[in-house]
Amino acid sequence: MNYITQPQQIEQHSFEIIADIIAEEFPGYQFANALQEKIIKRAIHTTADFDWLEILKFSPDALNAIITVLKQGCTIFTDTTMALSGINKTQLKTMGCDIQCYVAHPSVAEVAKSNGITRSMAAVDLAMQTSGAKLFVFGNAPTALFRLMEICHQQPEHRCPVVGVPVGFVGAAESKQALIESDLPYIAAQGRKGGSNVAAAIINAILYHLREAE
Repeated sequence: MNYITQPQQIEQHSFEIIADIIAEEFPGYQFANALQEKIIKRAIHTTADFDWLEILKFSPDALNAIITVLKQGCTIFTDTTMALSGINKTQLKTMGCDIQCYVAHPSVAEVAKSNGITRSMAAVDLAMQTSGAKLFVFGNAPTALFRLMEICHQQPEHRCPVVGVPVGFVGAAESKQALIESDLPYIAAQGRKGGSNVAAAIINAILYHLREAE
């Protein structure tokens, strides 16, 4: 049996196939810019789902806002350890960025229990108490996304960019639609689809773009 064994060749060929399918099955489709194209194609590469061409939405200021905080050496806060694990740490380190997931933090569990809220909500509260530039990346928890929007609405000085792609059936579509209708810089998925793997893919696409631009 003949098959590709080199990871880089596999990925390159995958993106070639994706480009061919888009050209054949979605004639006339136009990406807004080169970075948006990289992000959407990496989401497709991660899921083998071409719905991302239509459901992944970007606020006008999203890419500039995300790139700005990354270049400031921000902390990325994820809602799952899976999203944290999937984001390229080497590239983050070269940019002076940190990444955290507070969902399993001992104080988060205590606060969530005492206040009758989810750990994801309590994790956002803890993250917002830290100093420095922030980027929130949500792939699983609608309650985390709702909480972040509440805080940023009440305290506009804490407004920050967010990748909001929670997957699921309870609150997922609603939280992402609320994000799309908010004034936050966002990348968001309409509907039920999403996931930690997609959230990580979006960030990696941006990180790889910045690396190539150096």
